[in-house]
Amino acid sequence: MSFTSIGIWAIVMLVLLLLSGLPIAVDFLAIGIGGTVFLIGIDATLALLGDTLYSSISNPTITVIPLFALMGAFATGGGFAKRAYSAVHIIFARLPGSLAIATSIGSAFFAAISGSTLASVAVFGKLAYPEMKRANYDRSFALGSIASSGSFACMIPPSGMFILFAIFTDQSVGKLFMGGLIPGVVTAGVYVFSMYLRSRFNPKLAPMADFEKTVTLRKRVTAVKGLWEIMLIAVIVIGGIYSGILTPTGAGAAGTLGAFLIGFGRGPLRKFIPNQMALRETANISAMLFFMIITALFFSRFLALTRIPMELASFLQHWEVNRYVVLIAILALWFVMGMLIVQAAVFALTLPILFPVVVNLGFDPIWFCVVAMKLNEIAGVTPPVGLSAFALSGATGDNTPVEQIYKGILPFILCDLVVLGLLFLFPSMATWLPGNM
Repeated sequence: MSFTSIGIWAIVMLVLLLLSGLPIAVDFLAIGIGGTVFLIGIDATLALLGDTLYSSISNPTITVIPLFALMGAFATGGGFAKRAYSAVHIIFARLPGSLAIATSIGSAFFAAISGSTLASVAVFGKLAYPEMKRANYDRSFALGSIASSGSFACMIPPSGMFILFAIFTDQSVGKLFMGGLIPGVVTAGVYVFSMYLRSRFNPKLAPMADFEKTVTLRKRVTAVKGLWEIMLIAVIVIGGIYSGILTPTGAGAAGTLGAFLIGFGRGPLRKFIPNQMALRETANISAMLFFMIITALFFSRFLALTRIPMELASFLQHWEVNRYVVLIAILALWFVMGMLIVQAAVFALTLPILFPVVVNLGFDPIWFCVVAMKLNEIAGVTPPVGLSAFALSGATGDNTPVEQIYKGILPFILCDLVVLGLLFLFPSMATWLPGNM
């Protein structure tokens, strides 16, 4: 059996293991070790595994992961999201769908300090859903707005997924962060406009909450002060990276320190348990991501031995069609895989193979990564996987059926497709900020 045939069978086995529900990293490691031993023997396999382990962990980019994870954990424990949500709700009170709008904008602000979609969904599922329930919001509309708005953390820096992209594509973390900022903000704007129109023409979706009738202009102005914490951290992190004053690692450290000091000053982080939970959550997230990165890179080295990446790259580059046909084929493959497999696994498996092909076809690497991340946002809420939907179902605490969340998500997927179309029409949405760093 040829090396290429062995690689094809290995990919088939990997997909079956992923669909079986086994952890991603275990799948990569099992197939990678088994296939490499079959090709080059156990001694060479162990040497390759040791080299992969060292080269992965010694990559300076990887230090960003625990820093931003800890910053998000401190922000969650410090009550940043609750204060931001309350402030935004007062600012937009009396607008049709104000609670849903507050959820969307609050999620965008929280994304600027959390970097985790699932954390954002869980936090706002506990904050916003009870408020919408009390106001008699349509259940699917309320759930869909929370699950979809949580996906902003994929795009708005500091995005944990962009850090993975940087590791797998060897791109600048700072430029990827800046590339996602404008599309993330535009997505939030499109969501807000959509919710406003839907609530205005169908008031039953979002009845006005009782307290909104007493909100005055003075209260709105005062409520802006409730956003200063998140805005300060966002300026430190995003402004520091964009200006070049801070590296992504330095920005992560500064943001983490700022989140801790504010949370400590406010009171919540003076207690032992919130800090313990933050450290434990950071350790769990970091260990999981480190393990996945190491095993995914080892699996990509195994695939390199089979020559599948080179054969596929050669085929796609010499395929006599317009380059956009190749790009759309790759994006369609990702979307289908993202509907069946966890997105992190999809990108870990395919980016080392397909990213060089796309760059060689002349597409801007930052723009391509942002488009891929937009697809990741859509896949993150699309059945049958839709991890955000499952996270929200657990966070609401009232046995919310996932199917009802999926029903509410569909209109927001249409909004995401609009933004995706804008990225194709106006690539500078993703390239302007990185190009001016």
